Amino acid sequence: MLNQKLQQRLTQKLSPQQVLVMRLLQEPILSLEQRIKQEIEENPALDEEVNEEEEIEQEEMPLESIDADEDEFHDENEPVESAEDEFSFEDYVDEEDIPEYRLVADNKSPDEESREIPIISGISFQDFLIAQIGLHKFTDKQYIIASTIIGNLDESGYLRREIPALADDLAFNQNLESSPEEILEVLEAVQTFDPPGIAARNLQECLLIQLRMKTDRTYATELAEIILKFYFDEFSKKHYDKILQKGNISEEELKEAIEEIQTLNPKPGAAISEGTRDNPYIVPDFLVTNTGGILELTLNSRNTPELNLNRDYLDMLREYSGNKRKISGSEKAALSFVKQKLDAARGFIDAIRQRQQTLFTTMEAIMEYQREYFVTGDETRLRPMILKDIAGIVGMDISTISRVANSKYVQTSFGTFLLKSFFSESMLNSDGEEVSTREIKKILTDTIEAEDKANPRTDDELMDILKDKGYNIARRTIAKYRKLLNVPVARLRKEL
Repeated sequence: MLNQKLQQRLTQKLSPQQVLVMRLLQEPILSLEQRIKQEIEENPALDEEVNEEEEIEQEEMPLESIDADEDEFHDENEPVESAEDEFSFEDYVDEEDIPEYRLVADNKSPDEESREIPIISGISFQDFLIAQIGLHKFTDKQYIIASTIIGNLDESGYLRREIPALADDLAFNQNLESSPEEILEVLEAVQTFDPPGIAARNLQECLLIQLRMKTDRTYATELAEIILKFYFDEFSKKHYDKILQKGNISEEELKEAIEEIQTLNPKPGAAISEGTRDNPYIVPDFLVTNTGGILELTLNSRNTPELNLNRDYLDMLREYSGNKRKISGSEKAALSFVKQKLDAARGFIDAIRQRQQTLFTTMEAIMEYQREYFVTGDETRLRPMILKDIAGIVGMDISTISRVANSKYVQTSFGTFLLKSFFSESMLNSDGEEVSTREIKKILTDTIEAEDKANPRTDDELMDILKDKGYNIARRTIAKYRKLLNVPVARLRKEL
């Protein structure tokens, strides 16, 4: 048996406009530029040209007033076309009335700012090596083998595939039978290509190839080759005492050999691909300047165009709304289309403005909270700060602050930093004062940099030093911070 009940529920849902604001808020400036360009391409009612007259018109004629007047224009005896019916722009705009200047491709003023994007051109990593094949007297079979070897190199320039696997590739893909000896012969020839060390199968072979190709060979070069060939495991683990004992050499000779090895390139392929691939670069979202102790915050919006409603669409809407005659179904469909695009454009403009205001307010609160740091640049002046602290100051939700801090950078006079890095937990020092964990990491880094490289400090010794400075931290915490700072253990930090 069915029963009817009256139930009251309290739910909270985000409007489409709020969802749009949240999505734009978490976008960094480079992604925002692409998002704006995409919106301009998809919505013809959105224009990036600034026109004060248009702003006045859109204030005098609110789009919401059109909803109440649409029904007055409709003839009840005339059939109404649905939104799904096909229509063309010629139904409500005469192509002959389009001004001639609108049909000109280049209609720019000499003073107009150019927004052209530079494009980097260059040959690929594989093309650079294949071009060198012609400098060797290869047979047709050897040419195919060399091309296959080059095609299997990774971006660092190493050959990670085994010789039998290359033989199988040649047999199945090129229908070419080749023995391991033939492939090794061609591989040795490819390893003489520029840059030195290319096509090596491991780091040891890569470094040895570079040493053998040196023309100005010295005793340090010969000794470095011996160390890499016979004592590579001890060298990689920095067991210098074992090398001195087994090689029967002096500490000064070993030091010169190590300096020779340090001049080699462990990733020869990176030197070629560096100029041909897109290198990521940072564009700051905020700029903080210090003028005589007075901090000034600027929102980086130089590449973000000023958005406005398209004048043609505003004129079209005014024409339809000002005409009191009965309109046809196609005209009503056009009116609905124009209004929908203008609504979407206005919503996007409002979302961009709200994003800019939220970013500025949040960054201003962070700047004031960490004023001592932004004035001095001293990381030990950083206060413990979590998302909840800033959310309470600006009166926003923690998730909003998290979106602002994510993937945003701030440029200062002492560097460009990820905004998220200013947030840190707090710890108590020996005096009972709260200190930032970033301050502890800075002191740990300074301590490691100042240590004796011939006898680097262990984690237990670092723990004792920080305790003497008033930071009561466990050894496992020292190890965790050291890993976060990409600092190896004491044995691997040892130098002669």
